[in-house]
Amino acid sequence: MHPALAADLARLPELLAATHRTAAETLATLDARPVVPRAEPEGPEGPEPHHEPLPDRPAGADGALAAFQHRWAPRLSASAGPRYLGFVTGGATPAALAGDWLTAVHDQNSNSALDGAGQALERETVGWLRELFHLGPAHTGTFVSGATMSNTTGLAIAREWLGERLGVSPAEDGAAALGPVRVLSGAPHSSIAKALSVLGLGRSSLVAVPTLPGREAVDPAALDRALADTPGPAVVVANAGTVNTVDFDDLRAVAALKEHHDFWLHTDAAFGAFAALSPARAHLAAGLDASDSLCVDLHKWLNVPYDSAVQFTRRRDLQARVFQNAAAYLGPLGDHPDLVHLTPENSHRLRALAAWFTLRAYGREGHREIVERDIACAEALGAALDRDPAFRLLAPVRLNVVCFTLAAEPTAARLTAIREAIRSEVFVTPTVYAGTPALRAAFSNWRTTQSDVRRAAEALRTAAREIA
Repeated sequence: MHPALAADLARLPELLAATHRTAAETLATLDARPVVPRAEPEGPEGPEPHHEPLPDRPAGADGALAAFQHRWAPRLSASAGPRYLGFVTGGATPAALAGDWLTAVHDQNSNSALDGAGQALERETVGWLRELFHLGPAHTGTFVSGATMSNTTGLAIAREWLGERLGVSPAEDGAAALGPVRVLSGAPHSSIAKALSVLGLGRSSLVAVPTLPGREAVDPAALDRALADTPGPAVVVANAGTVNTVDFDDLRAVAALKEHHDFWLHTDAAFGAFAALSPARAHLAAGLDASDSLCVDLHKWLNVPYDSAVQFTRRRDLQARVFQNAAAYLGPLGDHPDLVHLTPENSHRLRALAAWFTLRAYGREGHREIVERDIACAEALGAALDRDPAFRLLAPVRLNVVCFTLAAEPTAARLTAIREAIRSEVFVTPTVYAGTPALRAAFSNWRTTQSDVRRAAEALRTAAREIA
């Protein structure tokens, strides 16, 4: 063993204690740190000021920790904190953080039942998530890296279902065996088109269906007509929580169209599924169980560390047909396929442990409180901006996202100036809604409180005055 490795092994408890102190200090100062630090001047090779050469001589773990704290920690955003309102980004609850640390400690390859405790833990966790979102026992699930991979997995199963309807197997014969495919959706997330590209169905197979007036929710009557005009079986991507305005398709109405049309129903509920936790908002997610496949992102509102999501489906047999990995060392497929046969990933980190920890620690009640508190925060920011003559809401606050713009001259340049002015205090992301440049504030962090809303609103007011 190299002397540097041997020395670190001998001092491992001390090194872990130093890492613990560093982590604790980082988390304790989240509220005081800039949410997004100012960018450093670009160097000659791009956006980084400079790149250090690969070290030749060892510095040991303590040397690496010191170098990280000096060079990189000050440049990282406080995305784990309460006023990082960009994208839909959760943090990591204390229990989830503990689970993630232990994930690295145990370093499991949880893909095979030959060493099966990790798989058993994941299946228990998936069962808890199924209960959390009010899904029936027909749904089976697997952890993946994020919503994009979850959507890709669900649409891969849908592709095989299309083949089953047509008497072919795209998994064996390729996507071309299907002929033209139509994937219908009202306001799909960008990852849907990306998944169709990866799966060989092509971005052009995605057909936009009209939405309800002033909404991002699909018009069920328009979807009915589009399905009637579709030759052969189709795929419908329903949305349970759109990006800009958290609008929900009427999932029950969409599923009811199966009485007249032949289609696979994939529902993208990346963060909208969490509406099911709130009695006052559960009606928005009613009908999730009717999905043939379902995407839920966990590093959003479950507040587990990146990266983590879950995919559900009613057709695990088709899922295994797509993703089976034939190798003697993996064992047979069997009636209960190992995880290696269920997703594109042969290397499958035990992501479930962080989710298991936070669900075991806080239960349904604790996670309901996070969801309802974030909803209340979004409503409060929406109300504050609605009262402010400098801003204009572009949509009602339906759940946890506030979509807004400047009341006067809402240009992309002026909104960028707003974002730059407030980035140390609060982070929001740009978008375009109904042709209007806009900003989005998404609440999903377990730490966020009304105090953070007041700070965000004040920062926005100040920035608007400065650019007026």
